Amino acid sequence: MACTTILVGKDASYDGSTIIARNDDASAGKFAAKKLAIVLPEDQPRDYTSVISKCQVSLPDNPMAYSAMPNALDGEGIWAACGVNEENVAMTATETITSNALVLGADPLVKNGLGEEDLVVVTLPYIHSAREGVERLGALLEEYGTYEMNGIAFSDTKEIWWLETIGGHHWIAKRVKDDEYVVMPNQQGIKDFDLNDAYSAKRDHMCSTDLMTFIEKNHLDLAMDGQFNARLAFGSHSDSDHVYNTPRAWMILKYFNPRTYTWTGDDAQFKPEDDDLPWSLVPERKITIEDVKHALSFHYQGTPYDVYGHTGDPSNRGKYRPIGINRTDFLGVIQLRGYAEKRKQAIEWFTYGCNVFNTLVPFFTGGKAVPEYYGHTTKRVSTDNFYWVNRIIGALADAHFQTTAIHIERYQNSVASKAHHLINTFDNDLNGNVDEINQQLADMLKEETDQCLDHVLYEASNGMKNAFSRSDA
Repeated sequence: MACTTILVGKDASYDGSTIIARNDDASAGKFAAKKLAIVLPEDQPRDYTSVISKCQVSLPDNPMAYSAMPNALDGEGIWAACGVNEENVAMTATETITSNALVLGADPLVKNGLGEEDLVVVTLPYIHSAREGVERLGALLEEYGTYEMNGIAFSDTKEIWWLETIGGHHWIAKRVKDDEYVVMPNQQGIKDFDLNDAYSAKRDHMCSTDLMTFIEKNHLDLAMDGQFNARLAFGSHSDSDHVYNTPRAWMILKYFNPRTYTWTGDDAQFKPEDDDLPWSLVPERKITIEDVKHALSFHYQGTPYDVYGHTGDPSNRGKYRPIGINRTDFLGVIQLRGYAEKRKQAIEWFTYGCNVFNTLVPFFTGGKAVPEYYGHTTKRVSTDNFYWVNRIIGALADAHFQTTAIHIERYQNSVASKAHHLINTFDNDLNGNVDEINQQLADMLKEETDQCLDHVLYEASNGMKNAFSRSDA
């Protein structure tokens, strides 16, 4: 999937939570309807077969319940995408990443291996920490291989790990520093990687068992200064990266660190097409849920590349692939709050459709029920579910951006404010029921979303090409 990922360490977030977030974007010209689900242990398969690759995996007999965001319609498999298990360990899979001919020639992709369709299902129900998630998935990759290049995030209340596949069977993983955030835009991203740590204490780095031999045998270390650079060794360096991938990282890094570096102008230290953008940085201020949502909605506003812009050279507009793109299927932002009681620790903020025009809603994963508004996405277009109404609002508002922008902004602010109020109320209620608060949030969201649709439809109707100022009156 063509996605964008943001990871926020606990000391970089506003409340000490770990935050992992990913836009799940479909391929060009495609839209995959999604739904929120809770998978109970009795519903988890024991013998799993991938729909796409036919890979068969025998799974343990002790799965935990977990949330998931599977495809709503039958076809290409489950595609569970992201979720949180009952131990409050989270996973998002996957960020499709890039590689190069040296890597893929040395360790070709495996046609009947595991892929994005499978990874959450075969990993998340069985792990009790983020580190354990890396270990389990790493072992599966070495045994079964993969048919694509992917980046996967794991989190618990204490730390975040990021794993990148290297060819068909190899992988590396790096712990996100507690006071830093990471941006991943469909590229192999890790730069600094301590092989010595990965082969000893594994404090901040892990890797496949024979990675060092693999690097040496296939002449993959391209660094001139003696410092191993994983991005140089395993990543891509193509012209298409400079249009599709690196500008997204540049935009988000510039947002969270506007004064740390010079990002624009002739004397810019980092430009949109630079291959050496930082993988992680300490933000200039602590990052909120709303900051993450805003960053993952960017269409290069405030730059010459804004697809909705009206100033500067028109040839620059739409030059780079937006972060908030039309074909986003959903956004998942998983917040693990170590300070809360266990059943309230995990909040899976999510939304469907194009992020420019939608809003996040929180869902406490510690319950057993999913409100129908989130979980009953049908093939039939209907305003009775959150997925389709977001698609409708986005399509209408995009065509009438200037007149509808104020309604979208008010909608987003209203839902966010009311959601935080309900969370605060629930946190202070010692006897509060998780399923009940989730339904309250869904009811609030539906009311606000219906109102937003009403406003957007009104503006779009007035802006139709066949409008005429003279009235019959």
